[in-house]
Amino acid sequence: METKKIELTCIGCPMGCPLTVTMENGAVASVTGNTCPRGDAYARKEVTAPTRIVTSTVRVIGGTLAMVSCKTRSDIPKGQIFDVVRALKDVEVSAPVAIGQVLAENAAGTGVDIIATKNVPVHA
Repeated sequence: METKKIELTCIGCPMGCPLTVTMENGAVASVTGNTCPRGDAYARKEVTAPTRIVTSTVRVIGGTLAMVSCKTRSDIPKGQIFDVVRALKDVEVSAPVAIGQVLAENAAGTGVDIIATKNVPVHA
């Protein structure tokens, strides 16, 4: 039986608990160090199927700003971060742009939309 310990810092809340995940034969055997259930859930997900929210910018045509900040609507598999960023290089949207507006659907085949995180009015 192969046992492996992985050290993490929880990002589930501001406490930042130091976590130790014990893996046995590739499966999570235990999580220690967490002070709340979110730590246990975070550790299990992080060592088996890590995901991230991607933040970036997209070009705006005819707006008061040349770029608008954006993010994935939900987390995506960590291994697809660069695919999403590459896909956003060619995205352009016309002003006005509203917070929450979908700027790109199904980014890089992840099934997750890219949404605006800032309002950009039309350039007067």
